[in-house]
Amino acid sequence: MAAISASLVKELRERTGLGMMECKKALTEADGDIELAIDNLRKNAGLKSAKKAGRVAAEGAIITRVADDASLAVMIEVNSETDFVARDENFQGFTSKVADKAFATRHTDVAALMEGELEEARNQLVQKIGENISVRRVEIVEAPEGGILGAYVHGGRIGAVVTLQGGTQNAAHDIAMHVAAINPAVARPENMPQEQLDQEKAVILAQPDMAGKPSEIAEKMVQGRLKKYLAENSLINQPFVKDPNQTVAEFAKASNGGEVLSFVRYEVGEGIEKEEVDFAKEVMEQARRS
Repeated sequence: MAAISASLVKELRERTGLGMMECKKALTEADGDIELAIDNLRKNAGLKSAKKAGRVAAEGAIITRVADDASLAVMIEVNSETDFVARDENFQGFTSKVADKAFATRHTDVAALMEGELEEARNQLVQKIGENISVRRVEIVEAPEGGILGAYVHGGRIGAVVTLQGGTQNAAHDIAMHVAAINPAVARPENMPQEQLDQEKAVILAQPDMAGKPSEIAEKMVQGRLKKYLAENSLINQPFVKDPNQTVAEFAKASNGGEVLSFVRYEVGEGIEKEEVDFAKEVMEQARRS
C-alpha cells in the first residue's frame, strides 16, 4: 500500500474542502491515487465537484503574439526556477525574442525553434542569473477562412487564444479572457471526450440518490445531469464572465455573428510537479551528520 503523505492529504483537502481524516481515509482506500479518491468521494459522499489539481511548481511566463489581421497567433511558455527571475527584465527580453521567432518561423518544435542564436542567448541568460531557463512549449494557431483570432494573457501566467468563425477580434479577445479566468474543459459539448463522459456517468450512477431507481428513470436522471455537466464545462454554454446574463455563444453571435470554434489555454507550470524542500529540516539533518 502506498504511503499517504501529508502533502497529498493537504492537496485533497484543498480540492474538495473535506476534513483531514476523511481525506486521509479516502486516499488510503484509493492507495494514494488522488483522482480515484475524488471519484470515490463523489460516489459515496455525494461530493458534487473538486477543484483541479493545483500542484503547479514551475515558474515562468506565457507570451502571445497575434497578427495585425488576426489570422495567426502564437503562444509560448518559458520556464524559470523562481517567480523572481520570471519578473526579471532580462528574462522577459529573452521570452520576447522567443515569441518573435516563433511568430516569424511558425515553428512548433522547441528544438528547431531554439537552434542558433536563441539557444546561445538562453545559455548566456542561465550563466548570468544562475537559474535554469527552458522553453517548454509553443502553440501556433491559424484562423480558417473567414475566421478570426483573439488572445489574452493574465498576469503573465495564464494565456488563451480563441478562434471564432466571423465575429470581431475584440470579441475573440474578450472570450479569451473568459477562457483564462474560467478554464472550460472544451469549446463545445460535442468536443467532450467520450472517456470523460463515461467516467462522469459512472460517478452519477454511483451516487446515493440513484440507488433503487428503475432503469428508465435512472437513465433520464443521468442524461439530465450529463447535460448540466456539459453546459457547465463547455465554453459556449457558460455564462460570459463580463456579462453573466448571456452565454459565451450569445456574446459571440452578438459580435458580428461570431461563432466559437476552439481555444487553447496555457498556464505556467501546469502538469509539472516540483519537489518541495523543507530547508529547515535539511539544515538540521546536515548539522546532525557533521
